[in-house]
Amino acid sequence: MTLAIIGGSGLAQLAGLEVTRRGAERTPYGEPSGALTFGRLRGREVIFLARHGDGHTIPPHEVNYRANLWALREAGAREVVSVASVGGIRSDLGPGTLVVPHQIIDYTWGRRSTFFEGGKGPVTHVDFTRPYAEPVRRRLLDAAQACGERLLDGAVYATTQGPRLETAAEIDRLERDGADVVGMTGMPEAALARELDLAYAAIAVVVNHAAGRGESAAGVRLEGIEHVLQQAIARARRVLEALAALG
Repeated sequence: MTLAIIGGSGLAQLAGLEVTRRGAERTPYGEPSGALTFGRLRGREVIFLARHGDGHTIPPHEVNYRANLWALREAGAREVVSVASVGGIRSDLGPGTLVVPHQIIDYTWGRRSTFFEGGKGPVTHVDFTRPYAEPVRRRLLDAAQACGERLLDGAVYATTQGPRLETAAEIDRLERDGADVVGMTGMPEAALARELDLAYAAIAVVVNHAAGRGESAAGVRLEGIEHVLQQAIARARRVLEALAALG
């Protein structure tokens, strides 16, 4: 079964991927974020896509999530693992932590968030009680154990609109709502994957304390994020390689 990996901030390419070809894909929903990269990772067929484009030029609210997921499915993917940078709200989710979310709260607006529109077919609802595919989540956790990386199990991912970061009061609200981490790309990506019957899970890479928390009590120090991101992304890559090795 072909695995698709969607790389977020800090993961514009997948080291270790034996590239066989790159191809631009057209979809009924426009152009995806960039060309798909096809190859083998630890013996498994993998398709890689940089969510924000090759030069990290597409902000979260302008990502064509529908085109991305459609292109990956049409290229043969049946499982999708997303890597996304987030801010930590829960006290034990500090910078450098890797976590596999189990739930989502969607605070975005105005994004094209479904394939079922335009009056071209019957109204269709999908069950989204558990937004992440549990078998893929389990294999991610197994892969982390196999390669000796610490990957926490479970977090509620709050998806905000971006591209600005949140106020401290907004983070207070998200915490009251039950959110553990906050990012900008978790939705509608997860819901669109469900509509296409793609088994979808995510690795959330905590790169900073959320606004008003920990080192971000007086403000988020953006200059410190890049160093944390690069180190944490290297660990996420090892988990992805171990996942591919599991088959």
